[in-house]
Amino acid sequence: MMTIGGAASLVGISVRTLHHWDAIGLVVPSGRTTAGYRVYSDADVARIHRVLVYRELGIALSGIAAVLDDPTADPQEHLRRQRAELTEQIDRLQGMLKAVDRMLDAGGKGIRLTPEQQSEIFGASWRTEWVDEAEQRWSGTPQWSQYAERAAARTPDDWRDLTTEVESFNTDLAAAFRAGTTPGSLDANTLAERHRATIAEHFDCTHAMQVCMARNFTPEYYDHLAPGLTIWLRAAINANAATHGLDPETARWE
Repeated sequence: MMTIGGAASLVGISVRTLHHWDAIGLVVPSGRTTAGYRVYSDADVARIHRVLVYRELGIALSGIAAVLDDPTADPQEHLRRQRAELTEQIDRLQGMLKAVDRMLDAGGKGIRLTPEQQSEIFGASWRTEWVDEAEQRWSGTPQWSQYAERAAARTPDDWRDLTTEVESFNTDLAAAFRAGTTPGSLDANTLAERHRATIAEHFDCTHAMQVCMARNFTPEYYDHLAPGLTIWLRAAINANAATHGLDPETARWE
C-alpha cells in the first residue's frame, strides 16, 4: 500500500488532485491507515494511470469515470481506442512540426524565389519589398502563417502556374466588365468566387474576409485593366456574399 504523497509522487500529480479525485469518486483509495490516512493499492495506482491517459486525450473527468466504472467495458478495446487517438494526435503534431520547419526554411517570408525569379514570374512591376511590408502588417496572424507555409512549399513552376491563373482571371474580369455584366448576376458571382479562390491559394478566405479586403481596394488594384473595374469588382464581391447570407455592410474579418 502507498500513502497519498507516495502515489502522487509516483504518477507525477499533486496531492490536491488526488484529494479531488477521491472526493468525486474517480479514484478512491482502497484503504486507510489506523490513523485514518488514505493509502493506495497497486490497483488504485493503475487506475490513476488510466485516468491520466484519458485526461490527456481530452476526456472530461465525468466521462472517464463512466468508462472506467462500466462493468461491460472491454479494457483491451479501450486501450486500442486510446492508441488510435494518440496516433492521430501524433500525426497531427508531426504535420504541424513539418509546417513550422517549412516556414523556418523559408526564412519566415514564405517565397523561396530569388529576386530575379520573382521579377521574371510576377512581372517587371513586382517589388520584393512588398513581401516585407506585408509581413510587418500581418505577421502573427493565422492568415500570414498559412501564407508562409504554403509559399514555402511552392516551387518556381508552382508560382508560374499561380501567376497564369491570376492573369487569366484578370482577363476574364475585364472582359465581363466591358460587356456590361451586372454585379449579382450568375456570371459576376462566378467571377467573385474565382477572385476568392485566388486568395484562398495563399490562405483560407471566407466571404466575410473577401468583403473586408474589397473595402480597401483602391483604383490601382484593377483600374489598370479597365477604368472603373475596381469599384465594379467590389460591388460584385458584395453581391455574391449577400447570396451566401452575408450582409456586406456588417461583415467582419472572420
